[in-house]
Amino acid sequence: MTDPNLSAVISERRQLINLAYRLLGSLAEAEDVVQETYARWYALSEPQRREVANPGAWLTTVASRICLDLLGSARARRERYVGEWIPEPVPDSSEWLGAPAPADPADRITLDESISMAFLVVLDSLTPAERVAFVLHDVFRYSFAEVADVVGRTPAACRQLASSARRRIRTASEPSSTQRAEVVRDFKRAWETSDIGALIGLLDPQAIATADSGGLAQAFRHPIVGGEQIVRTWLEITARAPQVTLIERTVNGQPGLVARLGDSVVSVYAFDIADGRITRIWAIRNPEKLRPWTVS
Repeated sequence: MTDPNLSAVISERRQLINLAYRLLGSLAEAEDVVQETYARWYALSEPQRREVANPGAWLTTVASRICLDLLGSARARRERYVGEWIPEPVPDSSEWLGAPAPADPADRITLDESISMAFLVVLDSLTPAERVAFVLHDVFRYSFAEVADVVGRTPAACRQLASSARRRIRTASEPSSTQRAEVVRDFKRAWETSDIGALIGLLDPQAIATADSGGLAQAFRHPIVGGEQIVRTWLEITARAPQVTLIERTVNGQPGLVARLGDSVVSVYAFDIADGRITRIWAIRNPEKLRPWTVS
């Protein structure tokens, strides 16, 4: 018999993908979570499904609990990860670099301020409970009573979790997208021309560059601190791979860069910018995290 809630259940897919990605920082894991959530829905008997008053709320609760469990085991998984771990970058839906974009719009990530690399990196520093409480309440606007049902704590405790997370999320004013794009464009131009002075001028003296290869690509293992040190490293990268082409692209909703070697995407660069200078560079080199960027 056809599931009477089929339309309502399927329509939740986009919400679930977006929620799981923000909770986990991994598109691949988010897709697995959504698949498992639907598997659990259809594992219910027909009478059990009919008893669910709000299928969307049921799916969200289940997906959030799966994410909470995964976040709880993430520390052990990160200890086995080779080098630094950076959230998986996602492109704008119109910038899939020749690779086929998801046929179903529900599989695409909605890009907003809660998806920037800087935001996701801060989220990754929170405890699992803090992250779930903050994302569900502050980003997706669920009540603390609903959050409590997911986290397994009282609404008051969930309010404290979200408040603690909020204090760690930077609230300073952000530069406009146009200003960001100009800084990234200038950085690209200086990198391509090996303009040392321009590169140093674009980087905050205390800037930090972090690379994520997962041990599957060549990359610096530890964060590089200091604008001048970053410039020296970047010029070494240029010397080793002069044939790499840099392309301006939207990375997690912000201006970024993609490095191509022939038809292959070898790196995605995300930036954090303050006062007209780059304060953070995230270089994602792990090919498993570059699936959405791969050119066919």
